[in-house]
Amino acid sequence: MKLQKIVERLQKLHPKEIDLSLDRTKNLCQKLGNPQDQINCISVVGTNGKYSTIQALCAILKEADYKCNIYTSPHIQKINERFIYNNKPLTDDELANLLSEIEEINGGTQITFFEILTVAFFHYAKKYPKNINLIESGLFHRFDATNILKKNLASVVTAIGLDHLDWLPSEEQTVEKIIFEKTSTLLDSKIIVAKQNSNEISNYIEKIIKNNQSKKITFNNNYSFALKENDFFIFEDEFGSIKLPRPNLPGEFQLENISTAIATARQLSDYKITNEHIKSGITKIKSIARLQEIKFGKLKNLVKDNQLFIDGSHNPLGAKVLNQYLQSLNCKKHIILGMMANKDHNAYIDYFKDIETLTTIDIPNQSNAIKGIELKKKIKNFSDINYKKSVEEAISSIKIQENDIVLITGSLYLAGEILNLN
Repeated sequence: MKLQKIVERLQKLHPKEIDLSLDRTKNLCQKLGNPQDQINCISVVGTNGKYSTIQALCAILKEADYKCNIYTSPHIQKINERFIYNNKPLTDDELANLLSEIEEINGGTQITFFEILTVAFFHYAKKYPKNINLIESGLFHRFDATNILKKNLASVVTAIGLDHLDWLPSEEQTVEKIIFEKTSTLLDSKIIVAKQNSNEISNYIEKIIKNNQSKKITFNNNYSFALKENDFFIFEDEFGSIKLPRPNLPGEFQLENISTAIATARQLSDYKITNEHIKSGITKIKSIARLQEIKFGKLKNLVKDNQLFIDGSHNPLGAKVLNQYLQSLNCKKHIILGMMANKDHNAYIDYFKDIETLTTIDIPNQSNAIKGIELKKKIKNFSDINYKKSVEEAISSIKIQENDIVLITGSLYLAGEILNLN
């Protein structure tokens, strides 16, 4: 209850959810002695794959006996997920005490919720000067609160695509503008660029970072991977090749994120990370709401022996890679869809092919979500769409046959509500 009340107060410190600027974050950090200048960080920017890349990198570092602090957003089930130190989330009391301290020092000054959380993360991270901080950049990076670091160990650029377009002027809602916002202010350290959705995107990233003095490690030019038969894949970079077991995350698209994490880990020249650490680490990756199979609970009971998955993807690029995974399965697929109002709903769902049933639902407790009935009306290219108010009604309405799978997708906020409900 104490933590909830503090969170509610912090959410009222600024009239806007997002107000792109670095000044407020810098000012509050200055009052705290600039903790961001006293920690070791790896920055992760991009549209898709940031969370999975961070989790894979953390798993590898953990195997090498290095401790991580992790800052990601949004959280799925509890706000504590955003505050990972020594590989563990803060308890409610620890987080409440931290946020109370930052609230007092802020003194009621106008600041967005994300900004004050970012400052809080940096302040607490100062307690662990030897830890590696894995920092997920938010919206567009250039004016994101996390972009106040003066130095870092590396910058990772995951797959970039169209998302959050409502925060850009209509004439600037292009992937080129998003690439510029995400990559034009990367620090001079090392830049690892993941596999992109097209050569045009890769080339434009290369153009934007051309004058950055960092060592650049890009997919296909400096590292690559190949999936082989017998459940293993080969990773190769300037340090040689490694034969690796299939990781514990389903979907070939996850190999892209995991390979990016491996490429990053092997560039950390001041840290001793061996092939064995990598081999073991990638089989122990923790991942929430990223093609996560629900194996028990009240919703699992509704599908009985069939598989139930939840995935928080919410933009066209996420839909594309998710559909590629679904196409690899020889079974009937049933999708339950809930989305936020500001997403491109048709561009998202258009990627899914050979879907047996599609059911839209409401996302509970989210005022910025589109109502399921309205989502059903907006979707154009599916002739037979059902609407059910709740996920329980949606699952129960599907005539599931043996070996069918049910996938709940469209929003990380929906994923959180589903996991809490289950």
